[in-house]
Amino acid sequence: MPRYKVRAYTEEGSLVEEILEANDFNELIDKVRSRGLSFVNADEVYETAPPKEKEEEKKKGGFTLFGRVGDRDISLFCRQLGAMVNAGVGMIDALEIVADQMPNKKLAGAVSEVAKDVSEGMSMSAAMSKRADVFPELVINLVAVGEETGELDKALLRASEYYEKLAMIKSKIKSASFYPAFVLVIATVIVTGILYFLVPTFAEIYASFGGSLPLPTQVLINISNALRENILYVFGGVIAFSVLFRIAYTRSYGFRKSVHRFILRMPKFGDLAVKSAMAKFGRTMATLFASGVSIERALEVAGKVTGNLVIKEAVDKVRKDVTEGQTMWSSMEKTGQFPKLVVAMVKVGEETGRLDEMLDTIARFYEDEVDRTVEGLITLIEPMLIVILGTIVGGILIALYMPIFKIGELVK
Repeated sequence: MPRYKVRAYTEEGSLVEEILEANDFNELIDKVRSRGLSFVNADEVYETAPPKEKEEEKKKGGFTLFGRVGDRDISLFCRQLGAMVNAGVGMIDALEIVADQMPNKKLAGAVSEVAKDVSEGMSMSAAMSKRADVFPELVINLVAVGEETGELDKALLRASEYYEKLAMIKSKIKSASFYPAFVLVIATVIVTGILYFLVPTFAEIYASFGGSLPLPTQVLINISNALRENILYVFGGVIAFSVLFRIAYTRSYGFRKSVHRFILRMPKFGDLAVKSAMAKFGRTMATLFASGVSIERALEVAGKVTGNLVIKEAVDKVRKDVTEGQTMWSSMEKTGQFPKLVVAMVKVGEETGRLDEMLDTIARFYEDEVDRTVEGLITLIEPMLIVILGTIVGGILIALYMPIFKIGELVK
């Protein structure tokens, strides 16, 4: 009988791992739920290396060959599948149709595999859990709840709305960062080109005149000479710094947390990061809580999507306190990471029994705030970058032409 390494949550919200035997995934999930646990995912355990056919099966559908699955891809999948389930189309047929229509090949391959597992008797949530690298935790949880309540179509449409809004938030943040990044790159290229190609020409002309140069001109020429002599070291240093930063950010939790803390303290951008995190937190909590997912489990998932480790740790602290019997709002207040408005609205929701409505209000409010903040940042950054770029280029040109104003003194 196959053996599986199962990950599940206890009623107290603790993550546990156990080895269980079962004939298939459906039997495995039944065993997990009969013990009062909430199934997360499972991997088959082999006494030796996995059979070759299993390895080949994992490669089907281009799982590792066709890039990542984005939020809009997941939203499209959930919307199409939810609409077909609502229309009465059979689950297997609906999955196969959606797989054929998916533009994302990786997601299409995963959906085809889910359809195959469902046709063999496995539940959809269990089949999706086998492909946790493609299907987000939130979707798997909503599908599991939808299967239990008989409202799978509503769960899928709710997930579609969630990922559409999540994609919108991320798009707004990218638009706020793209423009300044683009201008800075162009400015760097222009300044480097002037220093590397233009300044040496003027330096040769001035050298033929003799005499001393104005201080700004001499400093500029020295910088140009240093750049030309060490251009490979400069580019190598930039590339090395980028690679090391990427490695440290990816592999070091402490370094990544420090970067996230720095972002929260940045003027304007820190405010945007907080509002974005609150929008994601509110939308995730509202979606999961309204679908019947326990508040502890909803908090665990919501912490992962905030996009900031400092706020994620605060959400994890809230989850721990809630499992110990504390109110959600009081724990949020203690962390110091949640705006007073969020704490106040959660308090009202808990006291009136309308927490899902308050969470949805929080999500909508901060989604609008993200829009306004991004527009304000772009409005502020655009003229600021133009002034900075103009000052740098203008300063270089003035330094270059200063000797010409004193050409009579330079010529011997």
